[in-house]
Amino acid sequence: MQTNDIKQEINKLIVNPFVVLRQEFDDWAILFNPENADAFGVNPAGVLIWKMLDKKQGLENIVNQIKEIFDQVPDNVEREILEFINLLADHGFLGQETVKL
Repeated sequence: MQTNDIKQEINKLIVNPFVVLRQEFDDWAILFNPENADAFGVNPAGVLIWKMLDKKQGLENIVNQIKEIFDQVPDNVEREILEFINLLADHGFLGQETVKL
């Protein structure tokens, strides 16, 4: 493998700093993106995922926390988390940052 074949940068997810999380009394929350007026109702697992993304936690840590905190976690939890993250990214709640290696 030549040096030119090695990827010199990676894309990293970052939380949109303008997005507001409003947590309700029942552990559900609303995510609001003032840049495009999108809003999502988020269940307690989604709130945890959002907070961990905000703390720059990786997928493995998020999956482990979900399994530790919640009962009856589905076998495909990693895929469901990725689908949720993709949904957030599609609606501007998350962005990407290019990091040079």
